[in-house]
Amino acid sequence: MPVPMPRQGETLAAEGAPADLSPRSTAERPAASDPVPAPASRPAAGTGNTAPLTLLVIEDDPRVAFSVPDQLDAGGRRVRVRTARNLTEAERLLTDDVDCILLDLALSVPGREAGEELDTLRKVLRLAPGHAVLVLTAEADAGRGAEAVRVGAQDYLFRDELDGRSLGRAIRYAVERKRADAAQRQLTESRLRGQENSRLERGLLPKPLLQGSDLRFAARYRPGRSRALLGGDFYDTVRTPDGTVHAMIGDVCGHGPDEAALGVLLRIAWRSLTFAGLCGDELLGTLQKVLENERASDEIFATLCTVDIAPDGRRAGLCLAGHPAPLMAWEGRRPKLLPYEDGGPALGLLPRARWPRRQVELGGAWSLMMYTDGLIEGRVGGGKQRLGQDGMVELVGRRRDEGLRGEELLDAAMAEVRELNGGELTDDVAVVLLDRGGR
Repeated sequence: MPVPMPRQGETLAAEGAPADLSPRSTAERPAASDPVPAPASRPAAGTGNTAPLTLLVIEDDPRVAFSVPDQLDAGGRRVRVRTARNLTEAERLLTDDVDCILLDLALSVPGREAGEELDTLRKVLRLAPGHAVLVLTAEADAGRGAEAVRVGAQDYLFRDELDGRSLGRAIRYAVERKRADAAQRQLTESRLRGQENSRLERGLLPKPLLQGSDLRFAARYRPGRSRALLGGDFYDTVRTPDGTVHAMIGDVCGHGPDEAALGVLLRIAWRSLTFAGLCGDELLGTLQKVLENERASDEIFATLCTVDIAPDGRRAGLCLAGHPAPLMAWEGRRPKLLPYEDGGPALGLLPRARWPRRQVELGGAWSLMMYTDGLIEGRVGGGKQRLGQDGMVELVGRRRDEGLRGEELLDAAMAEVRELNGGELTDDVAVVLLDRGGR
């Protein structure tokens, strides 16, 4: 097997010829202005490959010399050694293919006073947060070595007892420990994000307040595939003391935690304003003021659909703010979209917009489905054609003909939309279904 050629500023410990880690003469070192080759793509350490490991030694004492074995493990891993006399050289030689850094705590640093050796280590850790770091110290100064580990180094080695074999083991240990620490940190961060997402999800998916109503409620919520639990869609349903059932569904433009938090805020504001007696244009105008004061930029807007159903369940008022019109279905009749010609703009687009409230006759037995545009923007058959509102009406009608209602209807509709799209939808989807039996 060919022996890899050493890079500028480094040596390669070859079989039968251990590398000397003592600093070379200035003539042997690359000039500070010399370009450092771009890091090559290399497999991670410890994966059983035979690519050489790279050790960056930060050491300015020419009396310190020790050897590195030609093989670090049973897989035949060799070690490349780069040397830097100071932090400036170290920064230039520190590329992505460096596996480990060895810092001599006795490194001379201009202006550093006695007892400030760990400050140099902190600078190295800030310079190379993703690299494994070993420190070199005197045997009589074991306490400082232990303190270096507490500061962030993976391990410490005694200068007087160091040999190639112990260094090889220390490098392997440091690289693996750094990888394990990074994995644990990612796991912890993922767990914390999951907990935060769950709190936001509970805000986005509230418990409906329908005590005393004869309406049946069902809902489904699915964030876009790249955003885990977070999304900007939101909904709510409440019954006020006069017996009116109010339902709402909305969509904040954009995706992510900021949009999800704004959706939670708008939902809570809607619920509070509804219980305070606001409805229609007055309610939406107040929500727009909330949005304008809470959004991160003037480009952020939200679409909204609100429905207030009379206590007898036979009539409803409909307001649309740039949102798709709800779907209505009756027994023995084809589903259809409620009128949307009188809708107003999305919240946050026009400062003095109005949102007319349209009266709708529902009848005795009916189903009302409210949804966000993620449901109708999925593709059909892997092409450019979208499902659209007409496609959704046809899909729901067909599932109702099969006898599906409530939760089963929503599950079947969501599954078919994903199947038509050829996989998970890229946009967030929220669907609310309210059913009333015959009278």
